[in-house]
Amino acid sequence: MIRKLESFEDLTDGDRAALRALVPRVRQVPARTDLIEEGHVPERIHLILDGYACRYKVLPDGQRQIMAYLMPGDFCDLNVFILDQMDHAIGTISPCQVVEISRNAIEEVTAHYPQVTRALWWCALVDEAILREWLVNIGSRQAHQRIAHLFCELLLRLEAVGRVSDNSYAFPFTQTDIADTMGLSDVHVSRTLRELRRLQFITLKRRVLTILNVEQLKAYCGFNPNYLHLRNTRWSARRQVPWLSSGHKA
Repeated sequence: MIRKLESFEDLTDGDRAALRALVPRVRQVPARTDLIEEGHVPERIHLILDGYACRYKVLPDGQRQIMAYLMPGDFCDLNVFILDQMDHAIGTISPCQVVEISRNAIEEVTAHYPQVTRALWWCALVDEAILREWLVNIGSRQAHQRIAHLFCELLLRLEAVGRVSDNSYAFPFTQTDIADTMGLSDVHVSRTLRELRRLQFITLKRRVLTILNVEQLKAYCGFNPNYLHLRNTRWSARRQVPWLSSGHKA
């Protein structure tokens, strides 16, 4: 969590100590388990320390739509607890380590640690930016580009929290998970994964995804990381724009 927040804002030792104090007890949650269901009243904030979760809705006909992936360092419902009830569900995809934080604890930290508050604002704004990009993904990109774009996004988000090694990261998602995220059928997802392998962009073995050439995959799907707003990492927007990095002025 601290590493993620520091990709948005510089934190002091006092900030870090206050954040560590938010984690009194870690709960082990099995895969495919709801942390909170649609219609329930949110009383505590969930923080993912390890594993993957998602936001989702289920339509009356049983069709599921995944609207966000949540990973280590992500608050599942930082602002949602203000609402009277949940308008979507949050569930785990893989086994997760989860911390439940009270409203009072968050209010106490944000009242006394302005840098932490700014970092949490960044998190909320980036969550909205990711949702906008996912809307563009589903509405305007071809199936192969949608999935390639998702793989690039996960790489950058996971690297920001230290969960990437040699462009490889844990990938517990099933083809159905990807289909429910991208608005595709399982068959279409399977076909697209085969094509990405054939083009030697990725390998997927034992639930580990490896991107063999990041720059080629980014070009293939038109990936621009600016919506992730990673300020203090090698993926910051400044490093991605040639005329900025070469010293030219706007």
